[in-house]
This record gives sequence, C-alpha cells and structure tokens, in this order.
Amino acid sequence: MEEQIVTKKILNWYDLNKRSLPWRKDVSLVKRQYYTLVSEFMLQQTQVATVIPYFNAFIKEIPNLKSLSKVNNKKLLKLWEGLGYYSRVRNLKKTAKIIIKDYNGKLPDNFEDLLLLPGIGNYTASAILAIAFNKPHIPLDGNIERILKRYLYLKKEKDIKKDNLIKKKTIFGISSRSNDYAQALMELGALICKPTKPLCNQCPISIKCKSLQKRDFDLTKNNKKNIDKFFILKVYKKDQRYLLIKNTKFKFLKNLTIFPMEELSKPKNFNENLNFKMSNMNMNIKIKYFKDSRKFQSPYWVDEKKLDNYMLPSFTKKIVKYLEKN
Repeated sequence: MEEQIVTKKILNWYDLNKRSLPWRKDVSLVKRQYYTLVSEFMLQQTQVATVIPYFNAFIKEIPNLKSLSKVNNKKLLKLWEGLGYYSRVRNLKKTAKIIIKDYNGKLPDNFEDLLLLPGIGNYTASAILAIAFNKPHIPLDGNIERILKRYLYLKKEKDIKKDNLIKKKTIFGISSRSNDYAQALMELGALICKPTKPLCNQCPISIKCKSLQKRDFDLTKNNKKNIDKFFILKVYKKDQRYLLIKNTKFKFLKNLTIFPMEELSKPKNFNENLNFKMSNMNMNIKIKYFKDSRKFQSPYWVDEKKLDNYMLPSFTKKIVKYLEKN
C-alpha cells in the first residue's frame, strides 16, 4: 500500500537525519513520559532552538513529576523566564499535581484523561500518546499540516480546515514505531518542508508530492483576522527605577508584572509617533510619561540597571530595554 511506502521512506529519512534533542534521549519509560510532557508544554508556540536550554535547566532543577508538583512558584517562574506565555508553566504544575493526586503519579495513557488535564488539548494529547506511549497517533502541528497541504496540494479554504486535515492525515499511514514516526513527520516539516524554500531534493516522499509536480509551494492560510489592539503605556520613573504593577486587567497578560496600561479604541493618527509594536500580540503601544504615582497602592519599583535581578516577563523586559535606548 502507498501509505506503508510513505511511512517507511519517512522513517528511513528520520533515522539518518534526526536532530539530537535532549527530550529524545534514551531514558527509562517514566523519564521519557516526563520529558515528553515538559517539552510539549515548552514547545507550544515556541521554536525548538529556543526551548533546548530552558528544557535542560528545567529538568536539572525539577527532575520528575513529584518535584514539579511541589516546586516553589517563584523558582518555577524563574526557570520559565524568557519563554513567555506563562500560563503554560502554571498549567504544567497544575497538571503535575493532578497526576500525583488522582493518577497515582503516572501520566495518563489515554486521550480522554489527558484532555482533562490543564493546558492539554487535542494536539498535545496526541503528541504525548505517540511519543511517550508509542500509540498510533499523528499530532497535527504546523509542520505536519504543511507537509499534508503540499503533498496533496490542498489550496481551497474548505480543504485546509482542521477537520479536513485530520481526515487527510491517514495518507501518512501508521507504524509500530509510533513514537519515532510522529517525531519524524515533525522533523521533516521543520527541516525539509519549510514554510519558504522547501528542500524538495532532500525530501523522501517528493516523488508523489503534487505541489512539486505543479512547482507551486505557496500555502493558503486560514482567514483568521488578527485584530490590532492599541494601548497607552504609562511610564513612572524615579531615581532610575520604573514603576510596575501586577496585571489584573488584561486576560492575555494574566498575572504578569507590567507597566500600567490603558487600552484604546483606535484613535486617529495613532500610528504616527508609535513607540512600540509587539507583533506576536498584535499590540500597538504609545508611551507617555507621568509623575504622580500616588494612586498606585502596591507599586513595584524596578531598577533599570539591574533588570536581570527581577523575575519579569519578556514583554516587560523588552519595553524597559526600549526605554533605555530612547
């Protein structure tokens, strides 16, 4: 069958070309499950190269589920500092506590129970089942979606919807090496079937790739509208220190330490003299300086010269560094 040929070719390529990643080490089953859980949480919306040093430091300090369930929150957030999306690490600890309490300290090995854990959706559950438990699941991440769209030349909006891609992924077949096969597909997308300039001459399944046959590698994107947000960021400065507050206002910056901010409906000419733009958050920021900080009940003053001494989100650090230069 064609699916079996595709599976074999991809696994052969993977065996020769896979990257050496710390969560792929040959370890005990229990460690592999823990490594998979931690790495999958870290890899959500974050690139592999960025994750590697954080994963190594995290595993060194928090080597198992039990220690994760009990770790001090300050230490936990410090280890995550710079990765962003802090809800991930909070959910990771919640998940560890539930596993210790309700699952006898063992990571669940079925889809239904995994979906009950904080921070785990369909993709992460599929990845855990395939990689940690060698079950026949193909997690549909951005890399695998890209291979699928190009291999089958899926261009129409109805064809690239998630439900249709889930049906179409059966063309990849299954393998008794499910843990390797899931990672092989991800690796093929990351290293060969890149978003731009795919390396088709190195692809093990290019001979049947419809996009290669048509010499058309452009990808149709889902029509998701990214709505820009507009903010006035309020800077209070005293003796080389900045005033920060604990955010309780904006959901997407949940519980983070930030500069006081006010969201606006887009005013006229807002983009003129725009100070700062956070593209990944669709944030357009205009900075204004203020003097009277008495209205803040519990301000948090940060020394601009000792930024690394504080446990701050990367969002806030970027703004402090911008202020230092401007």
